[in-house]
Amino acid sequence: MATDTHRAIEAVWRIEAPRLIAGLTRLVHDVGAAEELAQDALVAALEQWPADGVPGNPGAWLMTTARRRAIDRVRRNETLRRKVEQVGRDLDETTPDIAAQVAEDDGIGDDLLRLMFVACHPVLSTEARAALTLRLLGGLTTGEIARAFLTPEATVAQRIVRAKKTLTAARVPFEVPQGDERAARLASVLEVVYLIFNEGYSATAGDDWMRPALCAEALRLGRVLAGLAPSEPEVHGLVALMEIQASRAAARTARGGEPILLADQNRARWDQLLIRRGLAALDRAEVLVEGQPGPYVLQAAIAACHARARRFEDTDWPRIAQLYERLAASVASPVVELNRAVALSMAFGPETGLALLDQLTAVPALHNYHLLPSVRGDFLAKLGRPVEARAEFERAAALTRNERERTLLLNRAADCARLNAAGRAGPQRSPGRPERRRPA
Repeated sequence: MATDTHRAIEAVWRIEAPRLIAGLTRLVHDVGAAEELAQDALVAALEQWPADGVPGNPGAWLMTTARRRAIDRVRRNETLRRKVEQVGRDLDETTPDIAAQVAEDDGIGDDLLRLMFVACHPVLSTEARAALTLRLLGGLTTGEIARAFLTPEATVAQRIVRAKKTLTAARVPFEVPQGDERAARLASVLEVVYLIFNEGYSATAGDDWMRPALCAEALRLGRVLAGLAPSEPEVHGLVALMEIQASRAAARTARGGEPILLADQNRARWDQLLIRRGLAALDRAEVLVEGQPGPYVLQAAIAACHARARRFEDTDWPRIAQLYERLAASVASPVVELNRAVALSMAFGPETGLALLDQLTAVPALHNYHLLPSVRGDFLAKLGRPVEARAEFERAAALTRNERERTLLLNRAADCARLNAAGRAGPQRSPGRPERRRPA
Protein backbone atom coordinates (compact mmCIF):
# COMPACT_ATOMS: atom_id res chain seq x y z
CA MET A 1 0.00 0.00 0.00
CA ALA A 2 2.82 2.38 0.89
CA THR A 3 4.45 1.57 -2.45
CA ASP A 4 1.25 2.52 -4.28
CA THR A 5 1.12 5.78 -2.35
CA HIS A 6 4.74 6.55 -3.21
CA ARG A 7 3.99 5.93 -6.89
CA ALA A 8 1.05 8.28 -6.61
CA ILE A 9 3.24 10.91 -4.98
CA GLU A 10 5.81 10.56 -7.75
CA ALA A 11 3.12 10.95 -10.41
CA VAL A 12 1.60 13.96 -8.65
CA TRP A 13 5.03 15.55 -8.28
CA ARG A 14 5.79 15.21 -11.99
CA ILE A 15 2.55 17.00 -12.81
CA GLU A 16 2.45 19.60 -10.05
CA ALA A 17 6.12 20.51 -9.52
CA PRO A 18 6.37 23.09 -12.34
CA ARG A 19 3.16 24.84 -11.29
CA LEU A 20 4.14 24.67 -7.64
CA ILE A 21 7.57 26.21 -8.25
CA ALA A 22 6.05 28.82 -10.57
CA GLY A 23 3.48 29.89 -7.99
CA LEU A 24 6.04 29.99 -5.19
CA THR A 25 8.48 32.01 -7.30
CA ARG A 26 5.79 34.66 -7.74
CA LEU A 27 5.42 34.80 -3.96
CA VAL A 28 9.04 34.73 -2.77
CA HIS A 29 10.71 36.25 -5.87
CA ASP A 30 13.54 33.71 -5.78
CA VAL A 31 13.70 30.59 -7.98
CA GLY A 32 16.11 28.78 -5.68
CA ALA A 33 14.04 29.43 -2.57
CA ALA A 34 10.87 28.42 -4.44
CA GLU A 35 12.35 25.06 -5.41
CA GLU A 36 13.52 24.43 -1.85
CA LEU A 37 10.03 25.17 -0.52
CA ALA A 38 8.51 22.86 -3.12
CA GLN A 39 10.93 20.10 -2.06
CA ASP A 40 9.94 20.68 1.58
CA ALA A 41 6.30 20.17 0.60
CA LEU A 42 7.25 16.95 -1.21
CA VAL A 43 9.02 15.66 1.90
CA ALA A 44 5.91 16.46 3.95
CA ALA A 45 3.79 14.51 1.47
CA LEU A 46 6.11 11.52 1.69
CA GLU A 47 5.76 11.63 5.47
CA GLN A 48 2.00 12.16 5.72
CA TRP A 49 0.27 10.69 2.68
CA PRO A 50 1.23 7.04 3.31
CA ALA A 51 -0.57 7.29 6.66
CA ASP A 52 -3.38 9.72 5.83
CA GLY A 53 -3.96 8.88 2.19
CA VAL A 54 -3.57 11.03 -0.92
CA PRO A 55 -5.71 14.18 -0.54
CA GLY A 56 -8.52 14.94 -2.96
CA ASN A 57 -6.62 17.91 -4.39
CA PRO A 58 -2.94 17.01 -4.05
CA GLY A 59 -1.76 20.11 -5.92
CA ALA A 60 -3.59 22.42 -3.52
CA TRP A 61 -2.26 20.44 -0.55
CA LEU A 62 1.33 20.83 -1.76
CA MET A 63 0.89 24.55 -2.43
CA THR A 64 -0.74 25.14 0.97
CA THR A 65 2.08 23.32 2.73
CA ALA A 66 4.75 25.14 0.75
CA ARG A 67 3.15 28.54 1.41
CA ARG A 68 3.00 27.91 5.13
CA ARG A 69 6.66 26.97 5.12
CA ALA A 70 7.37 30.14 3.19
CA ILE A 71 5.80 32.12 6.02
CA ASP A 72 7.89 30.24 8.60
CA ARG A 73 11.06 30.94 6.63
CA VAL A 74 10.29 34.64 6.30
CA ARG A 75 9.41 34.99 9.96
CA ARG A 76 12.62 33.26 11.06
CA ASN A 77 14.75 35.74 9.20
CA GLU A 78 14.86 39.14 10.83
CA THR A 79 16.07 40.86 7.68
CA LEU A 80 13.13 39.58 5.64
CA ARG A 81 10.29 40.79 7.87
CA ARG A 82 9.11 43.25 5.28
CA LYS A 83 8.50 40.42 2.89
CA VAL A 84 5.68 39.18 5.08
CA GLU A 85 3.73 42.27 4.09
CA GLN A 86 4.72 41.87 0.43
CA VAL A 87 3.54 38.27 0.35
CA GLY A 88 0.13 39.47 1.46
CA ARG A 89 -2.82 38.26 3.42
CA ASP A 90 -3.39 35.25 1.18
CA LEU A 91 -0.25 33.73 2.73
CA ASP A 92 -1.62 33.92 6.28
CA GLU A 93 -1.57 30.37 7.59
CA THR A 94 -4.77 31.00 9.47
CA THR A 95 -6.74 31.60 6.24
CA PRO A 96 -9.33 28.78 6.27
CA ASP A 97 -10.00 28.54 2.52
CA ILE A 98 -6.42 28.71 1.20
CA ALA A 99 -6.72 25.34 -0.57
CA ALA A 100 -9.75 26.56 -2.47
CA GLN A 101 -7.89 29.73 -3.40
CA VAL A 102 -4.99 27.70 -4.77
CA ALA A 103 -7.25 25.32 -6.67
CA GLU A 104 -9.04 28.24 -8.32
CA ASP A 105 -5.90 30.31 -8.98
CA ASP A 106 -6.41 31.68 -12.48
CA GLY A 107 -2.87 33.03 -12.60
CA ILE A 108 -1.10 29.66 -12.60
CA GLY A 109 -0.75 29.64 -16.40
CA ASP A 110 0.83 33.07 -16.27
CA ASP A 111 3.16 31.87 -13.52
CA LEU A 112 4.32 28.95 -15.68
CA LEU A 113 5.01 31.27 -18.58
CA ARG A 114 6.95 33.61 -16.29
CA LEU A 115 8.96 30.67 -14.97
CA MET A 116 9.85 29.64 -18.54
CA PHE A 117 11.17 33.11 -19.27
CA VAL A 118 13.17 33.14 -16.03
CA ALA A 119 14.68 29.66 -16.49
CA CYS A 120 15.67 30.53 -20.08
CA HIS A 121 16.99 33.99 -19.31
CA PRO A 122 19.94 34.99 -21.57
CA VAL A 123 22.02 35.88 -18.49
CA LEU A 124 22.55 32.10 -18.17
CA SER A 125 24.65 29.90 -20.44
CA THR A 126 22.82 27.66 -22.90
CA GLU A 127 23.74 24.54 -20.91
CA ALA A 128 22.52 26.14 -17.67
CA ARG A 129 19.25 27.19 -19.28
CA ALA A 130 18.60 23.66 -20.54
CA ALA A 131 19.41 22.04 -17.18
CA LEU A 132 17.36 24.54 -15.17
CA THR A 133 14.38 24.22 -17.53
CA LEU A 134 14.37 20.43 -17.22
CA ARG A 135 14.72 20.76 -13.45
CA LEU A 136 12.06 23.40 -12.79
CA LEU A 137 9.60 22.81 -15.63
CA GLY A 138 10.24 19.17 -16.42
CA GLY A 139 10.42 17.93 -12.86
CA LEU A 140 13.52 15.85 -13.69
CA THR A 141 16.00 15.03 -10.98
CA THR A 142 19.64 16.08 -11.27
CA GLY A 143 20.57 12.47 -11.95
CA GLU A 144 18.02 12.16 -14.75
CA ILE A 145 19.28 15.34 -16.42
CA ALA A 146 22.88 14.13 -16.12
CA ARG A 147 22.03 10.79 -17.72
CA ALA A 148 20.08 12.48 -20.49
CA PHE A 149 23.04 14.66 -21.50
CA LEU A 150 25.76 12.13 -20.57
CA THR A 151 27.20 14.66 -18.12
CA PRO A 152 28.52 13.92 -14.60
CA GLU A 153 25.80 14.45 -12.02
CA ALA A 154 28.05 16.73 -9.98
CA THR A 155 28.55 18.95 -13.02
CA VAL A 156 24.82 19.26 -13.61
CA ALA A 157 24.19 19.95 -9.91
CA GLN A 158 26.79 22.73 -9.90
CA ARG A 159 25.37 24.14 -13.12
CA ILE A 160 21.88 24.35 -11.62
CA VAL A 161 23.08 25.87 -8.34
CA ARG A 162 25.14 28.50 -10.18
CA ALA A 163 22.19 29.28 -12.44
CA LYS A 164 19.92 29.99 -9.48
CA LYS A 165 22.56 32.18 -7.83
CA THR A 166 23.08 34.05 -11.09
CA LEU A 167 19.37 34.75 -11.45
CA THR A 168 19.18 35.99 -7.85
CA ALA A 169 22.28 38.18 -8.20
CA ALA A 170 20.98 39.64 -11.47
CA ARG A 171 17.60 40.29 -9.84
CA VAL A 172 15.82 38.85 -12.84
CA PRO A 173 12.16 39.88 -12.47
CA PHE A 174 9.50 37.18 -12.36
CA GLU A 175 7.53 38.49 -15.30
CA VAL A 176 6.74 37.98 -18.96
CA PRO A 177 8.82 40.55 -20.86
CA GLN A 178 7.00 43.06 -23.02
CA GLY A 179 7.82 45.23 -26.02
CA ASP A 180 11.03 44.73 -27.95
CA GLU A 181 12.52 42.57 -25.21
CA ARG A 182 9.77 39.97 -25.55
CA ALA A 183 10.83 38.73 -28.99
CA ALA A 184 14.45 38.25 -27.95
CA ARG A 185 13.52 36.52 -24.71
CA LEU A 186 10.98 34.28 -26.45
CA ALA A 187 13.68 33.27 -28.93
CA SER A 188 15.82 32.19 -25.97
CA VAL A 189 12.98 30.03 -24.61
CA LEU A 190 12.40 28.41 -28.00
CA GLU A 191 16.11 27.79 -28.43
CA VAL A 192 16.27 25.87 -25.16
CA VAL A 193 13.21 23.75 -25.93
CA TYR A 194 14.54 22.89 -29.40
CA LEU A 195 18.00 22.16 -28.00
CA ILE A 196 16.44 19.62 -25.63
CA PHE A 197 14.49 18.09 -28.51
CA ASN A 198 17.54 17.91 -30.78
CA GLU A 199 19.63 16.20 -28.13
CA GLY A 200 16.95 13.54 -27.93
CA TYR A 201 16.40 13.33 -31.69
CA SER A 202 20.09 12.96 -32.65
CA ALA A 203 22.27 12.51 -29.58
CA THR A 204 25.58 14.33 -29.85
CA ALA A 205 27.43 11.67 -27.86
CA GLY A 206 27.08 8.21 -26.38
CA ASP A 207 25.97 4.83 -27.66
CA ASP A 208 22.39 5.66 -28.67
CA TRP A 209 21.27 7.41 -31.84
CA MET A 210 18.15 8.76 -30.11
CA ARG A 211 16.99 9.52 -26.56
CA PRO A 212 13.18 9.49 -26.85
CA ALA A 213 12.60 10.74 -23.29
CA LEU A 214 14.21 14.08 -24.12
CA CYS A 215 12.12 14.41 -27.30
CA ALA A 216 8.97 13.72 -25.31
CA GLU A 217 9.89 16.28 -22.65
CA ALA A 218 10.64 18.96 -25.26
CA LEU A 219 7.33 18.24 -26.99
CA ARG A 220 5.49 18.55 -23.67
CA LEU A 221 7.18 21.87 -22.93
CA GLY A 222 6.41 23.10 -26.45
CA ARG A 223 2.76 22.19 -26.17
CA VAL A 224 2.51 23.87 -22.76
CA LEU A 225 4.15 26.98 -24.19
CA ALA A 226 1.74 27.00 -27.14
CA GLY A 227 -1.16 26.95 -24.70
CA LEU A 228 0.33 29.79 -22.67
CA ALA A 229 1.30 31.94 -25.67
CA PRO A 230 -1.34 31.09 -28.30
CA SER A 231 -0.78 34.24 -30.38
CA GLU A 232 2.94 33.62 -31.05
CA PRO A 233 3.48 32.10 -34.53
CA GLU A 234 7.04 30.98 -33.76
CA VAL A 235 5.82 28.94 -30.79
CA HIS A 236 3.37 27.05 -33.01
CA GLY A 237 6.10 26.77 -35.65
CA LEU A 238 8.44 25.08 -33.19
CA VAL A 239 5.70 22.72 -32.00
CA ALA A 240 4.91 21.84 -35.63
CA LEU A 241 8.58 21.19 -36.36
CA MET A 242 9.00 18.92 -33.33
CA GLU A 243 5.74 17.03 -33.93
CA ILE A 244 6.67 16.26 -37.54
CA GLN A 245 10.25 15.30 -36.75
CA ALA A 246 9.11 13.13 -33.83
CA SER A 247 6.72 11.31 -36.18
CA ARG A 248 9.76 9.63 -37.81
CA ALA A 249 11.17 8.21 -34.57
CA ALA A 250 10.11 4.59 -35.09
CA ALA A 251 11.60 4.55 -38.59
CA ARG A 252 14.95 6.16 -37.73
CA THR A 253 16.60 3.13 -36.13
CA ALA A 254 16.87 -0.56 -36.97
CA ARG A 255 16.16 -3.28 -34.41
CA GLY A 256 19.73 -3.18 -33.21
CA GLY A 257 19.63 0.60 -32.80
CA GLU A 258 21.53 1.35 -36.01
CA PRO A 259 20.62 4.69 -37.65
CA ILE A 260 18.44 4.69 -40.76
CA LEU A 261 18.82 7.77 -42.96
CA LEU A 262 15.82 9.67 -44.28
CA ALA A 263 16.12 8.22 -47.80
CA ASP A 264 15.96 4.65 -46.48
CA GLN A 265 13.19 5.00 -43.89
CA ASN A 266 9.99 2.98 -44.09
CA ARG A 267 7.43 5.79 -44.19
CA ALA A 268 4.65 3.42 -43.22
CA ARG A 269 6.22 3.55 -39.75
CA TRP A 270 5.89 7.32 -39.51
CA ASP A 271 3.34 8.34 -36.88
CA GLN A 272 0.43 9.84 -38.80
CA LEU A 273 -1.18 11.29 -35.66
CA LEU A 274 1.94 13.32 -34.93
CA ILE A 275 2.10 14.41 -38.57
CA ARG A 276 -1.51 15.62 -38.46
CA ARG A 277 -0.84 17.47 -35.22
CA GLY A 278 2.27 19.03 -36.70
CA LEU A 279 0.52 20.14 -39.88
CA ALA A 280 -2.32 21.63 -37.81
CA ALA A 281 0.20 23.55 -35.69
CA LEU A 282 1.87 24.80 -38.87
CA ASP A 283 -1.50 26.00 -40.18
CA ARG A 284 -2.04 27.94 -36.93
CA ALA A 285 1.42 29.46 -37.18
CA GLU A 286 0.98 30.57 -40.79
CA VAL A 287 -2.35 32.22 -39.99
CA LEU A 288 -0.69 34.22 -37.21
CA VAL A 289 2.34 35.32 -39.24
CA GLU A 290 2.49 39.00 -40.10
CA GLY A 291 5.08 39.75 -42.75
CA GLN A 292 7.95 37.30 -43.16
CA PRO A 293 7.71 34.00 -41.26
CA GLY A 294 10.29 33.29 -38.58
CA PRO A 295 12.90 30.50 -38.61
CA TYR A 296 10.79 27.91 -36.81
CA VAL A 297 7.80 28.41 -39.11
CA LEU A 298 10.08 28.04 -42.13
CA GLN A 299 11.75 24.91 -40.71
CA ALA A 300 8.32 23.45 -39.97
CA ALA A 301 7.29 24.13 -43.58
CA ILE A 302 10.40 22.21 -44.72
CA ALA A 303 9.53 19.31 -42.41
CA ALA A 304 5.98 19.37 -43.80
CA CYS A 305 7.33 18.84 -47.33
CA HIS A 306 8.89 15.58 -46.16
CA ALA A 307 5.79 14.57 -44.21
CA ARG A 308 3.51 15.04 -47.21
CA ALA A 309 5.66 12.92 -49.55
CA ARG A 310 4.50 9.31 -49.62
CA ARG A 311 7.89 8.20 -50.96
CA PHE A 312 11.34 9.75 -50.77
CA GLU A 313 11.23 10.14 -54.56
CA ASP A 314 8.05 12.25 -54.24
CA THR A 315 9.74 14.90 -52.09
CA ASP A 316 9.35 18.43 -53.42
CA TRP A 317 13.05 19.30 -53.31
CA PRO A 318 12.78 22.53 -55.33
CA ARG A 319 10.26 23.81 -52.76
CA ILE A 320 12.56 22.76 -49.92
CA ALA A 321 15.48 24.54 -51.59
CA GLN A 322 13.37 27.71 -51.85
CA LEU A 323 12.40 27.49 -48.19
CA TYR A 324 16.04 27.08 -47.18
CA GLU A 325 16.93 30.11 -49.25
CA ARG A 326 14.31 32.13 -47.35
CA LEU A 327 15.60 30.72 -44.07
CA ALA A 328 19.18 31.62 -44.98
CA ALA A 329 18.06 35.15 -45.84
CA SER A 330 16.43 35.61 -42.42
CA VAL A 331 19.15 34.09 -40.24
CA ALA A 332 22.90 33.89 -40.71
CA SER A 333 23.62 30.22 -40.01
CA PRO A 334 26.20 27.98 -41.71
CA VAL A 335 24.14 24.95 -40.67
CA VAL A 336 21.20 26.30 -42.65
CA GLU A 337 23.52 26.72 -45.64
CA LEU A 338 24.66 23.12 -45.19
CA ASN A 339 21.06 21.93 -45.32
CA ARG A 340 20.41 24.16 -48.32
CA ALA A 341 23.32 22.49 -50.13
CA VAL A 342 21.64 19.11 -49.60
CA ALA A 343 18.34 20.44 -50.93
CA LEU A 344 20.06 21.94 -53.99
CA SER A 345 21.83 18.65 -54.61
CA MET A 346 18.57 16.73 -54.53
CA ALA A 347 16.74 19.27 -56.67
CA PHE A 348 19.39 20.12 -59.27
CA GLY A 349 22.18 17.56 -58.95
CA PRO A 350 25.18 16.93 -56.67
CA GLU A 351 27.41 19.35 -58.58
CA THR A 352 25.17 22.25 -57.53
CA GLY A 353 25.19 21.18 -53.89
CA LEU A 354 28.95 20.59 -53.90
CA ALA A 355 29.59 24.10 -55.24
CA LEU A 356 27.85 25.63 -52.21
CA LEU A 357 29.39 23.11 -49.84
CA ASP A 358 32.92 23.94 -50.97
CA GLN A 359 32.28 27.55 -49.98
CA LEU A 360 31.36 26.41 -46.48
CA THR A 361 34.65 24.58 -45.87
CA ALA A 362 36.25 27.93 -45.04
CA VAL A 363 33.66 28.79 -42.35
CA PRO A 364 35.38 28.47 -38.93
CA ALA A 365 32.18 27.40 -37.17
CA LEU A 366 32.02 24.26 -39.33
CA HIS A 367 35.65 23.18 -39.07
CA ASN A 368 34.86 20.52 -36.46
CA TYR A 369 31.24 19.93 -37.44
CA HIS A 370 31.08 16.30 -38.55
CA LEU A 371 28.07 16.73 -40.83
CA LEU A 372 30.06 18.91 -43.24
CA PRO A 373 32.45 16.12 -44.33
CA SER A 374 29.61 13.61 -44.04
CA VAL A 375 27.46 15.49 -46.55
CA ARG A 376 30.47 16.18 -48.75
CA GLY A 377 31.19 12.46 -48.78
CA ASP A 378 27.63 11.83 -49.97
CA PHE A 379 28.02 14.28 -52.83
CA LEU A 380 31.39 12.88 -53.92
CA ALA A 381 30.07 9.32 -53.78
CA LYS A 382 27.17 10.26 -56.05
CA LEU A 383 29.61 11.88 -58.45
CA GLY A 384 31.62 8.66 -58.71
CA ARG A 385 34.63 9.87 -56.70
CA PRO A 386 34.93 7.11 -54.06
CA VAL A 387 38.51 7.84 -52.96
CA GLU A 388 37.65 11.41 -52.00
CA ALA A 389 34.32 10.29 -50.53
CA ARG A 390 36.06 7.73 -48.33
CA ALA A 391 38.38 10.37 -46.90
CA GLU A 392 35.40 12.62 -46.07
CA PHE A 393 33.48 9.83 -44.36
CA GLU A 394 36.52 8.89 -42.30
CA ARG A 395 37.03 12.50 -41.26
CA ALA A 396 33.36 12.78 -40.27
CA ALA A 397 33.66 9.56 -38.24
CA ALA A 398 36.64 11.01 -36.37
CA LEU A 399 34.69 14.16 -35.50
CA THR A 400 31.41 12.69 -34.24
CA ARG A 401 31.04 11.72 -30.58
CA ASN A 402 28.08 9.41 -31.19
CA GLU A 403 29.09 5.76 -31.49
CA ARG A 404 26.15 4.75 -33.69
CA GLU A 405 26.88 7.56 -36.10
CA ARG A 406 30.59 6.75 -36.14
CA THR A 407 29.83 3.15 -37.13
CA LEU A 408 27.51 4.32 -39.91
CA LEU A 409 30.14 6.68 -41.32
CA LEU A 410 32.92 4.09 -41.18
CA ASN A 411 30.66 1.64 -43.01
CA ARG A 412 30.10 4.25 -45.71
CA ALA A 413 33.87 4.74 -45.96
CA ALA A 414 34.37 0.97 -46.27
CA ASP A 415 31.77 0.82 -49.06
CA CYS A 416 33.68 3.48 -50.95
CA ALA A 417 36.94 1.56 -50.50
CA ARG A 418 35.40 -1.65 -51.85
CA LEU A 419 33.88 0.11 -54.83
CA ASN A 420 37.16 1.81 -55.63
CA ALA A 421 38.99 -1.51 -55.43
CA ALA A 422 36.46 -3.03 -57.81
CA GLY A 423 37.02 -0.14 -60.21
CA ARG A 424 33.38 0.90 -60.21
CA ALA A 425 31.59 4.18 -59.55
CA GLY A 426 30.70 5.25 -56.05
CA PRO A 427 27.49 4.18 -54.31
CA GLN A 428 24.42 5.80 -55.83
CA ARG A 429 22.81 6.73 -52.53
CA SER A 430 20.85 9.84 -51.89
CA PRO A 431 22.51 11.88 -49.17
CA GLY A 432 20.89 11.69 -45.77
CA ARG A 433 19.70 15.20 -44.94
CA PRO A 434 21.52 16.31 -41.78
CA GLU A 435 18.73 16.20 -39.23
CA ARG A 436 20.70 17.41 -36.21
CA ARG A 437 19.93 21.08 -36.74
CA ARG A 438 20.31 23.62 -33.95
CA PRO A 439 18.01 26.61 -33.85
CA ALA A 440 19.14 29.10 -36.45
